[in-house]
Parts: sequence; C-alpha cells; structure tokens
Amino acid sequence: MMTHIGILIETTADGIKPALNGVITAARGPEHKLYGLVFDGKSAAYKDELQAFGIHKIVDIQSDEGLLNWNPDCWARAMVDALDYFEIDTLFGLTSFQTKDVFPRIAALLDAPLLLDCIGVDLRTLTAEKSQFSGKTIATFKLGGTHYLFGIRPNVIDPQPSPVTAEVLSFKTKISEESLTVEAVKEDAGDAIDLAEAPIIIAGGRAMQNAGNFRILYECAQVLGAAVGASRVAVDAGWVPHSMQVGQTGTTVSPNLYIACGISGSVQHFAGMKTAQVIVAINTDPQAAMMQNCDYGIVGDLFDVIPILTRRLKSALNDK
Repeated sequence: MMTHIGILIETTADGIKPALNGVITAARGPEHKLYGLVFDGKSAAYKDELQAFGIHKIVDIQSDEGLLNWNPDCWARAMVDALDYFEIDTLFGLTSFQTKDVFPRIAALLDAPLLLDCIGVDLRTLTAEKSQFSGKTIATFKLGGTHYLFGIRPNVIDPQPSPVTAEVLSFKTKISEESLTVEAVKEDAGDAIDLAEAPIIIAGGRAMQNAGNFRILYECAQVLGAAVGASRVAVDAGWVPHSMQVGQTGTTVSPNLYIACGISGSVQHFAGMKTAQVIVAINTDPQAAMMQNCDYGIVGDLFDVIPILTRRLKSALNDK
C-alpha cells in the first residue's frame, strides 16, 4: 500500500534550504509517495532540485486571495487542509524555528504525536531516535495514532539523490478567520547562514575576551562560508546575542565541521554539537574537555591560530 508523506519545504531568498535534502532522504521508501509542501509560490522553480532527491508531487499551497504570508496559525491550518486533501498521514520537516512554531499547532489540530530534533526515523515501525540526557544516550520512541509528525535535526542525515519525475500541483485553501496576526517579521542582524543548518561553524568561548574579538571569527567564517557560534559564557557576558549560542540551552547543531575556539567544552555545550562530523578544537590548555573530545586539537592561542588559518584559506582559494 502506498504511503503519502508530506515534507514542509522551507526556503530563503536563495532558494530551498540545503539541509532539507537530508529530510527528504529520511522520508523516502519503496512504497512512499513524497509531497513537497511549498508556500512561496515558486514550486515550478524548485522542481528540478526536489525531484532529484525523490519528491513526486510539489504542492503550491495558497489561499483564494493568493500567497499565504508567514503566519504559523494560518500555515498550520492550511497544511492540515492539504494533508486531508492528498491523504497524507505523515509530515516531515527540519527542526527549525519555523517548524517549532508550526508543527505543534498541526499536531494539536490533528491530535497527533510530534517528535522534534530526530536523528533517525523508521517509518516501517513508526519509531524515531532522539538524543537524551545531554547527549549521553539515544532514546527510541514509538508513535501511535493516525497521523505522525517528525522534525529532523539539520545535517544529521546524509542527503542521497534519488531522481524521479515530479508533478507540480496547485492547492487552494480557505482560511476563514485568523486567531493570530503577524504584524512584523524582523530578521536577525547576525549571520546570514542559519546556525542550526550551517554545514560549517566556527565558535568562540571565554577566551574571546570581549565582543570586538569575535571579528577574527567572522573574517575566517567569511572565507569558509561558515556560521559563527558561541558558548554560553560568551553569551552571558553580553559579547554576542543568544541566537549564536550553541549548546543544551542554545541551538543544537550537526555541522560537517565544527571549530571550537577557546571553548573549554562543558557537558552542556558538547551536548549541543557532539554530532558534528569533524570537531577541531583550538585551546591553550591541552587538558580542556573539548581537546579530549575533538578529532583534531591545536594547542595554541586562538589569536595566533585563527588569523593564520584565515590567511592560508584565502591563499588556497586564490590558487584555485
């Protein structure tokens, strides 16, 4: 029996978020028909990219009046309408700020179970894995009901292409009244790259000493195409905003490369980035916890190491 699975397609001004390819990979199966749910009216423009990873139907969701601007309440009710119309019983998305706002509303409307920050999903058994207790253990949850919602941790599942031929569909929803009004959306003035979804992160801790010194991390990040993060110490000191905090009480990340600069490596911080594929630590203390839990450790002053790294990277890029 064919199972219909929906995937919320999150986009930016640059197009589809790259981390979504891992979500699509997680949702695929031999008897799965994948529906990409799009809200920005650009379904046709995304066809080539989405069908390359296995999306069968790309659904352009709008209201009778046109595009639905960002409103978590309206988006949730519109998606419930689409799920019912296309007989979709399982919904996937990134564990992002947007999904954290929309998916709980959908779960409430459907009286359905919701699991966010999953690191693995098995739809045959309706189970999902999540890290628990500061990343010390992995718990397996089994879901029951008629509908199921999963938020996948960005970058934790390796995206694998699986080309199909996609069809672009239009779906009009009727939104009668709005219980929530979005009056303004203010973009973070920080990194253009979303910290939670960044493939490369360079982060600073107590050793940064002040806000101004984060400049050297931004210079290196610009060359790497990376996002800049921070430990809780740097945030509590007021050097950077909370949106940059990596850790148990900040943002959980799973980048391909995590460069920890002057970060001691507390249990809470390590819990938020331990699933990074490669961890590089730069610290003057070779006995620091982060140095004991990294793939590559550099014993040295970050104010010496980072400028050298930036120059070497620029030189390598110029040679190419």
